[in-house]
Amino acid sequence: MKFSKKYRVQPGSHIHLARIDPDGQDGLLDKQDAQPLIQHYADRLRELQYRLYAESGRSLLICLQAMDAGGKDGTIRHVLGYMNPQGCRVQAFKQPTPEEQAHDFLWRAHRAVPAKGEVVIFNRSHYEDVLVTRVHGMIDTETCELRYNAIQQFEKHLSDNGTHILKFYLHISKDEQLRRLKKRLDDPARWWKVSEADFLEREYWGDYRHAFEDIFNRCSSKEAPWFIIPANHKWYRNLVVSRIVVEHLESLDLQLPEATVDIEAMRRKYCEAAHCSSL
Repeated sequence: MKFSKKYRVQPGSHIHLARIDPDGQDGLLDKQDAQPLIQHYADRLRELQYRLYAESGRSLLICLQAMDAGGKDGTIRHVLGYMNPQGCRVQAFKQPTPEEQAHDFLWRAHRAVPAKGEVVIFNRSHYEDVLVTRVHGMIDTETCELRYNAIQQFEKHLSDNGTHILKFYLHISKDEQLRRLKKRLDDPARWWKVSEADFLEREYWGDYRHAFEDIFNRCSSKEAPWFIIPANHKWYRNLVVSRIVVEHLESLDLQLPEATVDIEAMRRKYCEAAHCSSL
């Protein structure tokens, strides 16, 4: 059985986040136990991303969603940061700009999707438009349903055109969120990240959970699966995300392109010209 299946939301599921342990760590004891595995998958991820970039026939879109302080930035830094920036890009989705608000809600997401050979990480994503907008009553139930359908069609379109999609929800507890937010207050190097809104949004914790559950139940598909990652332990989050991405890229059987020149002829020509026998 594939490792990823344990965390994957199967189409048609009925997810209840309260039943999923955010402290889960699959028998590993601590970060020290996990570090060799984390490094192994990080190195493997770098190699596979190189092959994806060289092959330049397919692409990978990774969506990260979480409650505030859920670890999106840390996941990008500690896991996906191992990839070569030449073929990897991060796109953050913040409050829509006036230009973005003047278009349909998927416009800004479609502009940011990966080109062939590229990996793009969405820090938050197009799902914000069925999260914040729903929780704060900016859209009604009918509009929300239309957006679920539009998202499914959007992701199917990307998949049909060679973009592989992996969507990760970093699952933390409400107590863990508060600990992380308080830690920001105690660390001058993190003061720039402090926002009163993060604390105020805690009042809507249950509403956000219900909104996420509906997203998982409605929008996890074969082409664009959701994975719910226990994320109270940052080291375990890093291990699971990297292993799932590696597992998926390995399944693609990525091939380096054939040489476009006669290698032996080039070797003879330039080796002889340089009077070098080591080429």
